[in-house]
Amino acid sequence: MAIENNDKFLPAFLEEIVGDRFGRYSKYIIQDRAIPDVRDGLKPVQRRILYAMYDSGNTPEKGYRKSAKTVGDVMGNYHPHGDSSIYDGMVRMAQPWKMSHTLVDGHGNWGSPDDDPAAAMRYTEARLSSIAMEILRDIDRNTVQFKDNFDNTTQEPVVLPARYPNLLVNGVSGISSGFATEIPSHSLREVIEGCIALMEKPEMELPELMNYIKGPDFPTGGTIMGGDGIRDAYSTGKGRIYIRSKTEIETLRGGKQQIVITEIPYQVVKVRLVTAMENIRLEKKVEGIAEVRDESGRDGLRIVIELKKDADAQGILAYLLKKTDLQVTYNFNMVAIVNKAPQQMGIKSILEAYIAHQREVVTRRTQHDLDKVEDRAHVLEGLAKALNVLDEVIAAIKASKNRQDAQNNLQWMFGLTERQADAILTLQLYRITNLEINQVEKELNDIQKKITNFRAILGSDKKLVGLIKKELMEIHDKHGINRRSIIQDEVEELKVNLEVMINSEDVLVSLSNDGYIKRTNMMSFNRSGGERSGSGAKEDDYIREVMNVNTLDNLLVFTQRGQYFLLPVHQIPDFKWKETGKAIVNIIPMTREDRIVTMVPVRNFEEEQADLIFVTKRGQVKRTEIKEYATKRSGAVAACKLGEGDEVISVTRSGQARDLMLITKEGMSIRFRAEEVNPMGRVATGVRGIQLVGEDEVAAVLWVDGEDGQLMVITDLGYAKRTSLLQYQTQSRGGKGLSTFEFKEGKRSKPNGNRIIGAFICEEHRSFMAILPPNRMIGFNSKAALQTDERRHIGKQIVEMDKADTIIGIIEDLSSNGSV
Repeated sequence: MAIENNDKFLPAFLEEIVGDRFGRYSKYIIQDRAIPDVRDGLKPVQRRILYAMYDSGNTPEKGYRKSAKTVGDVMGNYHPHGDSSIYDGMVRMAQPWKMSHTLVDGHGNWGSPDDDPAAAMRYTEARLSSIAMEILRDIDRNTVQFKDNFDNTTQEPVVLPARYPNLLVNGVSGISSGFATEIPSHSLREVIEGCIALMEKPEMELPELMNYIKGPDFPTGGTIMGGDGIRDAYSTGKGRIYIRSKTEIETLRGGKQQIVITEIPYQVVKVRLVTAMENIRLEKKVEGIAEVRDESGRDGLRIVIELKKDADAQGILAYLLKKTDLQVTYNFNMVAIVNKAPQQMGIKSILEAYIAHQREVVTRRTQHDLDKVEDRAHVLEGLAKALNVLDEVIAAIKASKNRQDAQNNLQWMFGLTERQADAILTLQLYRITNLEINQVEKELNDIQKKITNFRAILGSDKKLVGLIKKELMEIHDKHGINRRSIIQDEVEELKVNLEVMINSEDVLVSLSNDGYIKRTNMMSFNRSGGERSGSGAKEDDYIREVMNVNTLDNLLVFTQRGQYFLLPVHQIPDFKWKETGKAIVNIIPMTREDRIVTMVPVRNFEEEQADLIFVTKRGQVKRTEIKEYATKRSGAVAACKLGEGDEVISVTRSGQARDLMLITKEGMSIRFRAEEVNPMGRVATGVRGIQLVGEDEVAAVLWVDGEDGQLMVITDLGYAKRTSLLQYQTQSRGGKGLSTFEFKEGKRSKPNGNRIIGAFICEEHRSFMAILPPNRMIGFNSKAALQTDERRHIGKQIVEMDKADTIIGIIEDLSSNGSV
């Protein structure tokens, strides 16, 4: 790239050119657009609007003037930008829900807290507010510097006198290139009191200063929470607080309650807040909201949330505070322009900069007034001298040729200065009476007192500070209002009870062999006949697990690969009993290659005293407290560490039964005390439960207590037997165990089965369903199994099936057993 210079092109790097241009642009928008000056707390457009209104006489004691005229004056004289940016700045200064003390007194439609826009500038009228005059006060007395405007046709102030700390009182927000600012509004009384205290004691530390300035005070009120955040912000310029709406729970006739909101957080749009709460009601994210009404009017803001009878008002309010803008965070970022550069400042630094500005303003004003009265005293001294020799003065003037000659004659004849001689020549004849001579002498005496006073102020820092404090207190008393926001040091933690969000209901959760899950209410189940066979599974699928749970429960979903997912019951899709349901891989991020082992319902992890017992197909056993599995993650979490080629086959909750029994597919079994497995961490591998031989694997896991009951095992060819638990003595964990079934050789290999497909404890008759492909179910009862005292026995066929058939699974017929 090249740049032109004196009709020549010189080489230049693009990065340097762009960097230089962007640097200039950044400097402009930081200093002259988005960031306020620390001295008057105003952005350039605000300063120009206020000065233009003041300069044109658009003051509080006069009538309103069309906003379009003010915008035109600002744009034509001071701010060469679009009229919309000027009018937007003017609108903000007129909105009492955005500024603690409005600087523009608006007449007409200036918008609303519902984020309605103001009417066009041709319709609205405005004038300066009374407190805006305090920002402009004394501007005509040489208190601030002026500079040429953009076209050098007039002058504009560099900064306004700002006779109160406007930056903190009204706050500001803005975004520029590389910098942003967010300064909240404060109580005028507190800020002035803090400012005076700091002038009296400049070495004051922040904790003492905060005895005067407690914290922000927003125009919309609310409760401010977070003392630490306020202290951080006042110390460094950065901090976080929480703003909570002002709410009250009212009790109505009939026992109903309603939540009434009378103040909302700063900068929250009321209509959006009401819409968000209404959507929560419509989507039934919370049970118990009957109606949401906006009853705001001339008397102020009022939002009513009417609740249903017996609804948990505190719980619903906590949910709304957490999920809507009834409570918001506010982040301090106190950046202002100091000596033409942006700087992040604490509150003491801001007040020190403001006090330095006021020292300069009052000093310049006093010097201006002193110069003025000294000039007047000089003139009066000349008049007094001339009136004492009046006849000679008149004769000298009459003998002069012209005005200039008369002025020269007065100067050399009577020892007058040019200024005094000019004043005598302009003196009206009536003022040469005796009365006027006395008035001149009296006025001269009064002016001498003023001169003495002004010189005393300029010569004494104590008197200068005293004058600043006096004038600040006048503003404090005249414009101060009571604090609107309540400050609370502690941040209340919002705990939302699940019962508030979800309607407590007993439901059935079913899981099919192919991984389809659904939640069904009891009414739908009963209307469908109350039978498991009518579950709506696909043709080649079947329901393998049905659980009685509540919508407030959580399900721990464990997979073969040693992972688990937390699935709240209320998040399971609701289907009728005869419908298929939804693939669980579309609800939790489980891989399609993985397979669910079981689901364990949990209501409250902290209150759970039970353990989870994991068993893998290679015979490893692990015991871990349920509370270890509490999680907020929606993705997969490690539940058990597995060896190579191993997988989880069973996860059960420890109960009153004391012994654990493992049965292998080749007919071996072992019974040992569950307490032999010590509690371990969530991702531990576990310990050996049974020593397997060859390719044998664990096929079933049972809990056993005492010697009552029988162990029934069944093979893949439908052969089964029942043996008394007396035959299975308790052993030490990790042994080979005892044989519990004999596979018989015949014309076919092992005609009574190839492997154990299932094992159950039968204290009384139980009904089961044998699953045969494709999705054929054959019912049978445990009574049909051969009862024997021999552990090693070939059993008896209890499932009538074709020779080519093989049982792929056994499930309990819960509907027949009355368990569902």
